[in-house]
Amino acid sequence: MSAQSDLSPRELQIATSYAGGATYHTIAEQLCLAPSTVRTHLATIYRKLEVSSKLELLARLNGNAPRPRDQTEINAVISELALSLEEAISREKALSEVLRIISSAQGDVDSVMPSILKYALELCDAEFGILFEYRQNNRFRARFTLGIADAFQNWLDEQGAFPVSPATGLGRMEAARDVINIIDVRSEEIYRTDDPLRHATAVLGGARSFVAIPMLAADRLVGAFTIYRQTVRPFSDETTRLAQIFAAQSVIAVENARMISALRDQTG
Repeated sequence: MSAQSDLSPRELQIATSYAGGATYHTIAEQLCLAPSTVRTHLATIYRKLEVSSKLELLARLNGNAPRPRDQTEINAVISELALSLEEAISREKALSEVLRIISSAQGDVDSVMPSILKYALELCDAEFGILFEYRQNNRFRARFTLGIADAFQNWLDEQGAFPVSPATGLGRMEAARDVINIIDVRSEEIYRTDDPLRHATAVLGGARSFVAIPMLAADRLVGAFTIYRQTVRPFSDETTRLAQIFAAQSVIAVENARMISALRDQTG
């Protein structure tokens, strides 16, 4: 039997796109599906065609016969697909919940951000989080915090908008406009200097593992969404993807609040 005859028209469409290099999200947008639905279809496709990778999928679509597998390998593939599906569903639920929180706030960013931070810390299994507002010339201000130690909170309050050095997590994130994932803030050279932010983060805050996610409105840096663990437990790629969801939606909340505030000023 050929791959074409084994698959439904929709499955063949998804399989062809995926084997051709399209991502889950690209396929989902093209077919008006949720990414988790695309994952479910791909799990079925992999099972029907007896493949376990994109390269094998492409080979089957090109007419090659499936290679023999033992039961141990089949079970491993099934387990991996099940975990991948659970991760996709988790991301979909996280996005839905964050959007619900934002929509219920009606532009009140002061009420929505603590809720977003709280939900992020729960899903990412982190002890505390900060949403930094970005000012020009490498200056940041801690706009919202949750779960941080009093000593660290007092330090942030005293600083107001403060500059960061290029070697800090925030400084590197500002330069790269990308995620900065630090395994242990005490293991880096900057910790052995007198850098005030790293000292406050590690000593006053008790942070060890840390990730900083840029909050971008188009190409403009709006702020940084940061989460911290107080033990050395590096954040996985899956966790950073979840944090990126929260950061992206936080940008939406902040920008919505600004627009609503501007409209109120015009009509007030």
